[in-house]
Amino acid sequence: MEMNRRDFLKATALVGGGMLLGLFPGSAIEAAVKQGQRQSPPSPNAYIRIAPDGTVTIFSARPEIGQGVKTMMPMLIAEELDVPWKSVKVEQAEMDSGKYGFQFTGGSFGTPGSWEPLRRVGAAGRMMLIAAAAQTWGVPAAECHTEAGKVFHGSSNRSIGYGELAAKAAQLPPPDPATLKLKDPKDYKIIGKSAPGVDVPDIVTGKQVYGIDVQLPGMLYAVFHKCPVFGGKVVKANLDAIKKQPGVRHAFIVEGQLGNDTVVADDPGLEPGIAIVADTWWQAQTARKALEVTWDEGRWATQDSADFNKRAAELSKQAPARTLGKEGDASAALSKATKVVEGAYSYPFIAHAPLEPQGCTSHFKDGKLEIWTTSQIPQGGRGMVAKSLGIPENVITIHMIRAGGAFGRRLYNDYMVESAWIAKQVNAPVKLLWSREDDMTHSFYRPGGYQYLKGGLDASGKIVAWQNHLVSYGDGDKFAPWAGMSPGEFPAKFVPNIAMQSSVLPLGAKTGALRAPGSNVYAFVVQSFIDELAHAAGKDPVDFRREILSSGPQDNRGMNAARMRAVLDLVAEKSGWGKRTLPKGRALGVAFHFSHQGYFAEVAEVSVTTKKEVKVHKVWVAGDVGSQIINPGAAENMVQGSIVDGMSELMAQEITFKKGRVEQTNYHEHMMLTMSQTPQIETHFLKSNNSPTGLGEPAMPPILPAICNAIFAATGDRVRALPLAKSGYSWA
Repeated sequence: MEMNRRDFLKATALVGGGMLLGLFPGSAIEAAVKQGQRQSPPSPNAYIRIAPDGTVTIFSARPEIGQGVKTMMPMLIAEELDVPWKSVKVEQAEMDSGKYGFQFTGGSFGTPGSWEPLRRVGAAGRMMLIAAAAQTWGVPAAECHTEAGKVFHGSSNRSIGYGELAAKAAQLPPPDPATLKLKDPKDYKIIGKSAPGVDVPDIVTGKQVYGIDVQLPGMLYAVFHKCPVFGGKVVKANLDAIKKQPGVRHAFIVEGQLGNDTVVADDPGLEPGIAIVADTWWQAQTARKALEVTWDEGRWATQDSADFNKRAAELSKQAPARTLGKEGDASAALSKATKVVEGAYSYPFIAHAPLEPQGCTSHFKDGKLEIWTTSQIPQGGRGMVAKSLGIPENVITIHMIRAGGAFGRRLYNDYMVESAWIAKQVNAPVKLLWSREDDMTHSFYRPGGYQYLKGGLDASGKIVAWQNHLVSYGDGDKFAPWAGMSPGEFPAKFVPNIAMQSSVLPLGAKTGALRAPGSNVYAFVVQSFIDELAHAAGKDPVDFRREILSSGPQDNRGMNAARMRAVLDLVAEKSGWGKRTLPKGRALGVAFHFSHQGYFAEVAEVSVTTKKEVKVHKVWVAGDVGSQIINPGAAENMVQGSIVDGMSELMAQEITFKKGRVEQTNYHEHMMLTMSQTPQIETHFLKSNNSPTGLGEPAMPPILPAICNAIFAATGDRVRALPLAKSGYSWA
């Protein structure tokens, strides 16, 4: 894909002088294609606004959900623009597809999709400012250079600030992208230097506006009460009594627009329920507690986790419903193997449970709709709203508000549709806010599943066969969202005989992407079972993994074996693997995983008491996310957060169903790691000659199997079912 000047850049003169510089859709897709990504990330866009007084404002176009994109992306532009970071102002851009293309946060796409395009925006701006200075002085542009927001002409010892040049620069044609010269990394002044988040001052002083904080004149507050069983509809309710409750302005039934698909799709539509609108949220929530509703609970009212477990065990003993992929003949190789190891693994449904529950503010007036949302994918939400309300997308204005966490939950825009629907009915600004219980019991859950594995070893202890029967959720040959597994998942291509098979269970619940989707369970299963095979072969777990990585192709489905081997070697070195003697009941465990273009290997040092109390003393992390860490402090924080997140999932997080209902309602039943349980985390980045990639996901998956493998090394107990609390474990 080629970029022409019109697609790449547009400069506009500001009223009163100054310059507005923008990147238009196209360049991010080109960069993604060059990197060989399996799907193109959204086209990132940023603007530079240079005021006559020299003030530089950089707009960040992706939604900020706490991952630091609002700081990182402007750093790329500022570096190549050659302005001091301390003098840059950063603002959140509005949602505008015409200017910014597809505005999206998720999948660790921010860095790989922005690394080259946003630096080119800064470089183009720098070249245009140099050209303006050269014209002003009547000198060749080649004799000019920039530094700290000024253009210099060395031989005449002249300089001029960007603000004085901005109006003239805005009148110049944008440079040919092919002529742009990006900085040599040795000259970076911003990239590679730690910078605090641009919102941190407002956050620590309580000034930051999150979705929950949005205020509008005349605003009302809403709650939306849905059936505890997915898809259930209202038969009758005591709405007349509810309307008499203090502060209540409206109470009405929402019929909903759910489809009839037996596999619940991403963002399936507006769910049925009851809306209560009041002067304050507390009044609406209090009135809600007085609701008396008769529900038609529908087909999923008998859904039960105990039945899932029973049915999965039955299916594991039957022939798989279908084969997803195979290489060689796994069955024949298993029959001839010197040793066969079997393991039955399971993992639960999990809720995202961000600290800020779902919520959205909407105002419908004169046929137009204005929305303030924390969505990770606001364009998708706008499309859903337009379809649900029967209005064109071009009458909907979206304001992107910082979210108090997301972890994939805000990829789904159910709460956005609910808010807009209610606002259209009451014809006033309405803030819809879910309770914590709403958020826990009506999420898009990370799907649970079961994997029944067999591995064959030859006389030398080498893996010769790998067979996996995945029992998950779906209908026929269709998996529920994120419930499946690719047949090419590691160790495909690294084992000569491999078979990936599956069977599915029907499910009446919404499932979706949770941080490191898919990988957050693949790593646990695959790396735990590899550990089982290593011990069965009588080999050191690190050496065993090295052998596997040496036996396959250099590259497989985007994974480069040499890069993975390098981070494995690094984490082994840093942790002192094989070189330290630990006391009884204390051991090291190792795991690695490739996901979202990131290579991570981790070692956990763990002790276990006779009461099965687990203490993770230290975690070593080695990662390769390319040639440059853009914001080192933020990158280390991201890795630390990934470890904490993974440990939370490992020990006690689980969503179960009883009579169609989710049983867990709040954090006391879906617990997060506490500060006192958090280990020391030592992070090392191995820089490689590859374009930088993202950090939101890839550091998290390996920590689960690393700890489980350490528990086995310390106790001889192989834990195959998550969460660990199921097996009687707890944090020390």
